[in-house]
Amino acid sequence: MFLLLPFDSLVVNLLGISITVLFTLLLVFIIVPAIFGVSFGIRKVYMKTLLKIFQWATLRIERGAKEKNHPLYKPYVNGIIAKEPTSLEEEIKEIRRSGSGKALDTPEFELSDIFYFCRKGIETIMDDEVTKRFSAEELESWNLLSRTNYNFQYISLRLTVLWGLGVLIRYCFLLPLRIALAFTGISLLVTGTTVVGYLPNGRCKDFLSKHVHLMCYRICVRALTAIITYHDRENRPQNGGICVANHTSPIDVIILASDGYYAMVGQIHGGLMGVIQRAMVKACPHVWFERSEVKDRHLVARRLTEHVQDKSKLPILIFPEGTCINNTSVMMFKKGSFEIGATVYPVAIKYDPQFGDAFWNSSKYGMVTYLLRMMTSWAIVCSVWYLPPMTRQPEEDAVQFANRVKSAIARQGGLVDLLWDGGLKREKVKDAFKEEQQKLYSKMIVGSHEDRSRS
Repeated sequence: MFLLLPFDSLVVNLLGISITVLFTLLLVFIIVPAIFGVSFGIRKVYMKTLLKIFQWATLRIERGAKEKNHPLYKPYVNGIIAKEPTSLEEEIKEIRRSGSGKALDTPEFELSDIFYFCRKGIETIMDDEVTKRFSAEELESWNLLSRTNYNFQYISLRLTVLWGLGVLIRYCFLLPLRIALAFTGISLLVTGTTVVGYLPNGRCKDFLSKHVHLMCYRICVRALTAIITYHDRENRPQNGGICVANHTSPIDVIILASDGYYAMVGQIHGGLMGVIQRAMVKACPHVWFERSEVKDRHLVARRLTEHVQDKSKLPILIFPEGTCINNTSVMMFKKGSFEIGATVYPVAIKYDPQFGDAFWNSSKYGMVTYLLRMMTSWAIVCSVWYLPPMTRQPEEDAVQFANRVKSAIARQGGLVDLLWDGGLKREKVKDAFKEEQQKLYSKMIVGSHEDRSRS
């Protein structure tokens, strides 16, 4: 028994040295650079190396599939049905012209009109442009994650060994490292904001609060091995304004907050999230609502208006879609944020799915499962564009202003601009959408009120 003591002592010493070296590396290469907002470029080298590996793996899959006569699955990026941007009236005119040889000269019902609605219904079932926005974005190449490509199957021993090696790296090295960094960032955020909260209001408190928030968010970003490219930083949101962005993932918050200082808006939670919220609000004027207050639109609008009217307060960060969309499109913006009358600072966020899927399908995965998937991905790579500030025009209502901002974000981020409400993820189509189509067809058949009065 005593003969094992020297060996046990050696193991303990080696373990202690390993832990010391690990934390020293974390401190020198991750935490300290995060504090000062600098990077050694290690993540970019890591990203370039992964791209070369992905390219080789994809080519090997395609070659192996050809050798074994296996069909390759190719995702339909732009949909499986070609659609032209035409109106209801134009399409029905075309159907009538091809069927009876006459145009729509007189406003009257024809039996052939039914084919238009039948075709539209079948197209919607076959190629639903709403439902597919709430599933993971499909990849044309393979990134060594079996959950991201339908073509993954046994091709060769080398490819299988490479995939197994990737599993070991992601789960045995990257995952523990990222959990340690996330724990460090959250702990520093709670501790730092709590300490700063006891300081008297003034420039010193504001300065310390800003840098504590930035430091902790940057550590959390590194916990995801996030590689972020920020464009047009001269357009970053200013105090007294509202920052609005498309929404793909809960990490959108730390992606933006690691480059700017924002006041968050949200519902008060319990548990760990509640601890973080209570600590943050001590150091910075965030806007938290009780569960019962969230449903009171007038109360929410009043609180937000009071915040933006004080030009010394931080810009509010809001995601007007109200739910996460799968990084391919932007869906309807809720008009509440655009009724306040404040300057709006649009931001477009676009993730690169080659390294990991950032989309959170909340109806399929819980938060813990989602975070596990994120932390076992290779990296999170994204681009952020700060667009020029926008204000509501005199002739615009809140809905038109929201649509104008949404279109600008979609155009800059290369996303599809959709009019559908993201709430369709959990709810049925509102009767207003159905009635709108009925009114369009009715107007085409019976004419407008002015046409009827002339007749």
